[in-house]
Formats: sequence, structure tokens, C-alpha cells
Amino acid sequence: MAEERMMLHLHREINELKKKIVLEATLVEDNLREGMKALITRDINLAKRIIKRDKDIDAKEVEIEEDCLKIFALYQPVAKDLRYLVAFLKLNNDLERIGDLASNIAARAKSLAKKEALEIPVEIPKMAEIVQKMLKDTIDALVDLDGAKATRVLDTDDKVDEMNSTMYAIVGEKIQKNPELVDSWMQILGISRYLERIADHCTNICEDLEYMLSGRIQRHPSLGR
Repeated sequence: MAEERMMLHLHREINELKKKIVLEATLVEDNLREGMKALITRDINLAKRIIKRDKDIDAKEVEIEEDCLKIFALYQPVAKDLRYLVAFLKLNNDLERIGDLASNIAARAKSLAKKEALEIPVEIPKMAEIVQKMLKDTIDALVDLDGAKATRVLDTDDKVDEMNSTMYAIVGEKIQKNPELVDSWMQILGISRYLERIADHCTNICEDLEYMLSGRIQRHPSLGR
């Protein structure tokens, strides 16, 4: 009976932890979407608000990590419960990094808004649209514990990598034509790199979800059990 009560408390703690992670993910998703809006609309005040809100995401990341460690200490989970907590720790870190990258995009948007307006290559909003969909699908996969949704995210990452590579050629051509705008164009390239890295973190989260649900290590399939 005592063991059953312990397991009941453990699963309640895990469910509460999941709610906190979903809230963190929602904050991250909002910051990424609004960071791109600040870039396109040259909205300095919006960019400032996004940068400031990143502290809330950092605080959530610390709170979730402390909760995970507390659960490890109190309940010493095993098997599937242990996999869940390990995955939560890892994806919590990825979410915080996505939040940092969204804040970086906002910082670039703020800087660019103070300079001569550029015609932003269509590849940037297209890439952002794909990455935002990846992040939304990642959050949905997390909420629903849906391995199929996670797999779709994994299949999209190569497309973002290709678009980021294309941006290097585009920016190089722009700098050759207008070398006086090199700083602005390098900031645009930086945003492309940030989007590509966000896609990588979404991929990491979905790989961790795969491990959480099946015990199979997606990064190294031969190591799965």
C-alpha cells in the first residue's frame, strides 16, 4: 500500500512537471513568433519586450530542473518513469536555448530597425515559417506524447539546413553589391543561423520524446533497446 501511494505521488509530480514544461514551451513559441514580427515590422519596442521576457523563460528552466532533481531524490524512479525525467531534463535545456535564440533574433531586429531599411530576402520569412511550424509540432508532440508528430519534425530539419546554406550565397552576393551594408547583411545571416539552430533544438526535443516513449535512442538507433 505504501508503495502504491508512493507511485501515485510520483506520477502526480511528473504530471505537474509536464504542465510546467508545456508552459515554458508556450512562452518560447510566443517569443519566436513575435521576434520575427519585430524583425519584419522594425518594431523596436516589441523587440525590447521579447528580450526582457527571456528572463521568465530562464526562471522556468531553473524551476523545472530543480523539480526534476527533487523528484529524483524523493522517489528514485526506475524504468519508464526514469526515462521521462531524463528526457524532461534534456528537453528543458533545449527549450531554454530556443528561448535564448528567439531573444537573439529580437536583438538583431532591434539593431536592424535603427539602420537603413533592407529588403529582407524572402528565404528568411519562409525559413521562419517552417521553423515556427516545427516548434509548434514539437510542442504538440510533447503535449500529446505523440511519436508520429515528433517524427514529422525530424523529417523537416534537412529542409531548414538547406535554406540556411542558401542564405550564405544570398548574403555574399548582397555584400558584393553593397559593401557599405555589410554589417546589416551579416545580422540577417545571423538570424538565419539562429533559425537553423532552433530547428536543431526542436529535433533534439523530438529525439528525446522518442526515447521517452519507446526507449529507443533516435540519435544512435543501434543503441536502442
